Amino acid sequence: MERAGRLRIGIDTGGTFTDVVAYDEVTGELTVTKTPTTPADPSVGFIDGLTKVLGVAGADAAAVSAVSHGTTIATNQLLEGKIGDLGFITTDGFEFMLEIARQSVPDGYGNSYFWVKPDRIVPADLVRTVAGRMDHTGAEIRPFDEAGALAVARWFAGRGIDTIAVCFLHSYANPEHEQRMAAVLKAEHPRAVVSLSHEVLREYREYERSMTTLLDAAVKPRVASYLRSIATRLDQLAAAESGRLPFYVMKSNGGVLSADEVIHQPITTVLSGPAAGALGAALIAREAGVSRVLTCDGGGTSTDVAVVTDGEPALTTEGRVGEYPSMIPMVDVVTVGAGGGSIAWVSPEGALKVGPRSAGADPGPVCYGKGGTEVTVTDAHLLLGRIPPHLLGGEVPLDEAAARSGLAALASRLGLTERDCATGILEVSAWNQANAVRQITVKRGLDVRDFTLVTFGGSGSLLACPLIDILGVREVLVPPNPGNVSAFGLLTVDVRIDYVRTAVRRHRSLDHGAVREIFADLERQARQGLERQGFGADSIRLIRTADLRYFGQAFEVRVPVPDPPAGDARGPAGDAGEPWFGPAVADAVAAAFHDAHRGLYGYDFRDDDRQQVEWVNLRVTGIGPIKRPALPELPAGDGDPGRARTGTRPVCFGRGEEFADAAIYWRPDLRAGDVLEGPAVIEEYGATVPLHPGFTATVDGRGNLRLRSQTRPG
Repeated sequence: MERAGRLRIGIDTGGTFTDVVAYDEVTGELTVTKTPTTPADPSVGFIDGLTKVLGVAGADAAAVSAVSHGTTIATNQLLEGKIGDLGFITTDGFEFMLEIARQSVPDGYGNSYFWVKPDRIVPADLVRTVAGRMDHTGAEIRPFDEAGALAVARWFAGRGIDTIAVCFLHSYANPEHEQRMAAVLKAEHPRAVVSLSHEVLREYREYERSMTTLLDAAVKPRVASYLRSIATRLDQLAAAESGRLPFYVMKSNGGVLSADEVIHQPITTVLSGPAAGALGAALIAREAGVSRVLTCDGGGTSTDVAVVTDGEPALTTEGRVGEYPSMIPMVDVVTVGAGGGSIAWVSPEGALKVGPRSAGADPGPVCYGKGGTEVTVTDAHLLLGRIPPHLLGGEVPLDEAAARSGLAALASRLGLTERDCATGILEVSAWNQANAVRQITVKRGLDVRDFTLVTFGGSGSLLACPLIDILGVREVLVPPNPGNVSAFGLLTVDVRIDYVRTAVRRHRSLDHGAVREIFADLERQARQGLERQGFGADSIRLIRTADLRYFGQAFEVRVPVPDPPAGDARGPAGDAGEPWFGPAVADAVAAAFHDAHRGLYGYDFRDDDRQQVEWVNLRVTGIGPIKRPALPELPAGDGDPGRARTGTRPVCFGRGEEFADAAIYWRPDLRAGDVLEGPAVIEEYGATVPLHPGFTATVDGRGNLRLRSQTRPG
C-alpha cells in the first residue's frame, strides 16, 4: 500500500491553521507542528506544513511512506453556496422532484413560517428529462430514449453547462439507463464533469439520492483541482524518489482512501476534518480507559461535537451539509459557529451575540494585526490573560493593544466595561458549544453526565472549565498536543470503502438466495476497491450490515449481519453444504433489530405478529487495516508540578471578578501524577488550558490532563 519510508504524515487543513503530525514507524516518535492556512490556495499551506514537519523531524521526502489529508474544501464550498452552473438530468415526468423535496419544521411552531424547504440547488431551467423507466425491482417498463438523451446532451453542451448530475428513477435497482446516458454525454459533451446517482449512492429515496448526486457534482471540479494540485506538488517534492508519494484523503465515514479514488466521488469528504478529529480523540480516550466520550473539536471557525461509544464514533446516513441533505455514510457530527475566530456582534435588539461568522485566517482576529476590525473570541481571551501574547510558541505574535481598542468600541455599544464585555463574549461562546453538545446528547435521549468530554483543537480546551459547570459532565480530558488531534486522527484510521444496495423485502417472505447474491456482489466490489489500494486478500476485512424497519415506518435502524463461517466468505453454500445466509441468520438479524429499536425508542414489536419487519438496505464496508501509532507513556514525576511552572500572569476568570495572579505552567514539563489547582494556565505549543479557580487538573499516564470541579466531584 505504501512505499518504503518510515514517516506517515497527517495534515489537517482548518479555517485558521493547518495542523501536521508525523509518525515515525521505527521509533514510534510523534512530531507535531502547525502553519497558517492559506485560504486563497490551501494547497500552499498544505505543502508548507509538510515541509515544516520534515524540517522539525530532520528528514526529507525519501523518509515519507504516505501522507493522509483532512480537508474542508467540499464543506466550505457548499456552506458558502458557491455551486456554480449545475445541470440535472432525470426521468421524464420527474422534473419537479427538487421542488417536492421534504417538509420540515426546523425551529418548531414559533417561526413565522411553517413548512420549510431548502432553495433549489439547480434552477428549474437547467433541469432536463429523458424518457425511459425502470421499476423498483430493476425491470425495464419503458425503453431508454436514445434520441432524447442525445438532444439533452447537446442542449447542455451548447449552453456551456459543464457540471451535470444524472439521477433516473429506481437506478439503484438497475443502473443501465444512467450508464447509457453517461455514454451519450461522453460522446456529445466530452468536457462535462458528470456524477451518476448509482455510483454516488445506490440507495432508494429519490429526492435524497438526487440531492447527494447533485452535491457530488457541484464539488467535483473544485475538489478534483485541489487534490490534483497537491498531488503535483507532492510529486515535485519527491522528484528525486522512485514512484509517487502515496496520498490519501479522509472520508466522512471514518476511513481514508487514495486521492485518485476520492476525485471520482468527492461528496464523501464533506466531514473529512471533523471525522478525523473524532477518531483521533476516540483512540486517545480508549487508551486512557474511557469508553463513553463526547468529543469537542474547537477550531478557528467552528466547534464540532460527536458521540463515541466503546471506541467508535456514531455514524449516520441522515446527515446534512448546510441546508442540503446528504445520505452518504458519515460520522455523526453537530457543528456550531463557535471557534477562536468567531466574531462578537450586537443584535438589533442590543444583545451580545457570538458567531457564526468568523474572521478566519485572513484577516483573522483583531489581535493578529492583519487588518481585522471585528472583535473575536481570541481577542477576548487575550484581553483577559487566558492566553499568552503569542501563538505557536511565539511564531505568531498577538497585538494586545489592538484587541483592547476593538473591545473598547464593542463594550461602549453594550454599555459594559472592557473586562465584562470580554467575559460576556466567552460566556456566550461557551453556551454555544454546550448547546452543540446537548443537540447530540439530550435531544437523542443520552444523559450528558454519563460521558467524559474530550476537548481538542486550537480553541477546544479554552472553555473546558465553564463547560463542566454548564453541562455537568464528570470530567474533561485534554490530550497532549490538543491542537493537532485531527491531524493525529488521520494516522489512526484504516482505508475504508462503503457499498450499499436497496432491496426492500418483508422478513416473512425474504428471498435468502437473493440476499446472498447481493452481499456477494457488494463484497466483490469492496475487495476490488481495496485491492486497487494495494491490500492483499488476506488483510481485507468485511463488515456486513442491514437497514431494517417495521412495515409502515419511514426510516430504518442499522444492525450487524453475522459473518459467514470460515471458508464460506461469499458463496451460496458453506463447506457442509448449508447456506450461509438462511433463515437462522435472517432471524438473528431481525432479533438484533428488535433490540436496537427498543434501545433507541423504548419499545419494540417482537411479540406482535401483526407488525412485520421489513428489510430495506444491505451494506458492506471493506476495511484495509493500517498500523496505528502507539501512544507513549509519560514518565512519573516526583509529585511537585513546580518544575513546569514558568511564572505568573494576571488573569480574569469570570464576569464581575478582578484580575488575579495565576500560575503559568509549561505542559511538556509536567509528569504523570502531577496535580494542578486553579487558578492557573497550562500552555504548550499549539494550545492553552485556563484552569479556573475551584478546578483541578491531574496528569495521567498517557499525558492527558483530567479536569474536574472540586465543588461537584464525579
